[in-house]
Amino acid sequence: MAQRLSTARQAGVLLSSRRKALGLSQAELAAKLGVSQARVSELENRPETLTLDRLLAMLKVLNLEITITDSIAIKQPANKPTSEW
Repeated sequence: MAQRLSTARQAGVLLSSRRKALGLSQAELAAKLGVSQARVSELENRPETLTLDRLLAMLKVLNLEITITDSIAIKQPANKPTSEW
C-alpha cells in the first residue's frame, strides 16, 4: 500500500485506519508504545502534535515505513546518458 501524504490530518487518518485494520485498539497500541490511550487518541486526532521520533515509533508498531521522494522528478530521455553533475 502506497499512500501520498500532504497534510498532518491525512497522517492521522492513515495511522488510525492502519491500527484498526490490524485489529488493535488505541489501548493496545498505547501499550506497545509505552504511552497512554489518551495520547494515542490525541496523536490520531491532532497529528500535528507528532514528533518525528513518535511517528517513526508508531509506524514501526503498525508495520509501516516512510519513503521520501522528490516531488518534482526530472526524467532523462532513455537514450541520453546522465552526467554526474
